[in-house]
Amino acid sequence: MGEGGFVRVEFPSDAVKVIGRKNFNREVRLLTAMELYREGKVSLGKAAEIAGLSIREFLYELRKRDIQINYDLEEFKKDTEMIEGL
Repeated sequence: MGEGGFVRVEFPSDAVKVIGRKNFNREVRLLTAMELYREGKVSLGKAAEIAGLSIREFLYELRKRDIQINYDLEEFKKDTEMIEGL
C-alpha cells in the first residue's frame, strides 16, 4: 500500500447494522480517527484528515461525543510554524 492508499476491512454484518450501512465508511473513518486521537497516536490535524473532515468539523464531532481535546503547547508551536510558513 502506497502513501494515501486505502485498506479494505471486513466487519461482521451485525456491526454494519449497528453503525448503519448508509454512512458506514464515513462513520468508521470518524471513529477510527477519534480513537487514534484520543490515544495520542495522531495529531488533531492528522485525525481530521483521516476522518475526511476539516479541523473545525472534527472538533465539533469530538465535542459532540464528549472527547477531550489534546492540544498542548508543542502542538500549538507546530501549528504556528506551519501557518507562518504559508
